[in-house]
Amino acid sequence: MNYAATLAVLVVLAFCFPLTLRLGAGFGVSETITISVLGAGLTFLLALYLVRWQVGRHQQALSRMEKARAQILADPENPRSYFVGGEHLGALLLRLDRRREAAEIIDRYARLGGARESEIVALQEALSRANRRQRRAQGREA
Repeated sequence: MNYAATLAVLVVLAFCFPLTLRLGAGFGVSETITISVLGAGLTFLLALYLVRWQVGRHQQALSRMEKARAQILADPENPRSYFVGGEHLGALLLRLDRRREAAEIIDRYARLGGARESEIVALQEALSRANRRQRRAQGREA
């Protein structure tokens, strides 16, 4: 949702809230119940929006991952084929919590002749951080 749409929703809500309170009072519904129902409705709408946003983000990440895999299959010896939109496939896999796949991709990328050392080191550090976070989380669960 862009800025204008957000502003429009806020204006509509600001205009409708007092009208809803008056309408409820006209039917004998107390302000507390009206406010509670409106609050629950707004909470539901906010949760719905956040869930749809997260699902959209996840779908976008999955499509980028598939695009990168297709690039790698097309030209496995080109280090640039491991990148989609400036992001390395290994970093994308780490963000999706797929550490094993990320480790394989990072190792394969490190063996390429034209891969930059700084990118390899950054990816290996990100992988080790993800592994440490998982070990800490497993230590807390035990």
